Amino acid sequence: MKILLIEDENGLIVTLTDRLVSEGFEVVSANDGKKGFELGLADKFDLIVLDVMLPKKNGYDVCRDLRQKGVNTPILMLTAKGETIDKVLGLKLGADDYLTKPFEVIELMARVEALLRRSPVQTNGRSAELVRFGDVSIDFKRAEVTRNDERVDLSAMEFKLLQFLIENQGDVHSRDHLLDAVWGYDAMPTTRTVDVHIAWLRQKLEDNPRHPQYIHTVHGMGYKFVA
Repeated sequence: MKILLIEDENGLIVTLTDRLVSEGFEVVSANDGKKGFELGLADKFDLIVLDVMLPKKNGYDVCRDLRQKGVNTPILMLTAKGETIDKVLGLKLGADDYLTKPFEVIELMARVEALLRRSPVQTNGRSAELVRFGDVSIDFKRAEVTRNDERVDLSAMEFKLLQFLIENQGDVHSRDHLLDAVWGYDAMPTTRTVDVHIAWLRQKLEDNPRHPQYIHTVHGMGYKFVA
């Protein structure tokens, strides 16, 4: 598998590249946001590890612009900021997960592996290849979503969350369960991660996100999909 590492700290580039290569990954690195964005567009990667504080183009802008260009590769953001607002911003712009510096390399590897396991291009879920509800169509084989025949850009984890909810239609899932089932580890991010992804799915797929028809909140319990 091929990973794009966009990071400007040379020491961290060397450390992460050595570890990822030792685990069998091919690593391409960029030390500024402009170059990283161009590489993300020009080549196909299985995962992008993206720092927030970068020269020439910050990580938020890189993430946003890649998503706007239709790149749905899973993105793991690295940030030195611990404030919730910074983490939420990254998720809103299309990141699939975040990790606050400083971090242990073993935790980064766990998150990398979890994102790769759940990448849409690798899924072998129980869903039918094509699902329709309302004006939304989902091609699980191609990992494509359209609404009114126009493409809807979802991040990798938005797609996986939607797929999981559809595959388990009618079942109520707690936030912790969704974190474990979709993100793949035991609630290492905050439960706010789930809420943000649910909110953005509603914004993209529901006629009235404030009164959703398909992605329901079950107060005190969690979320469920009904079509």
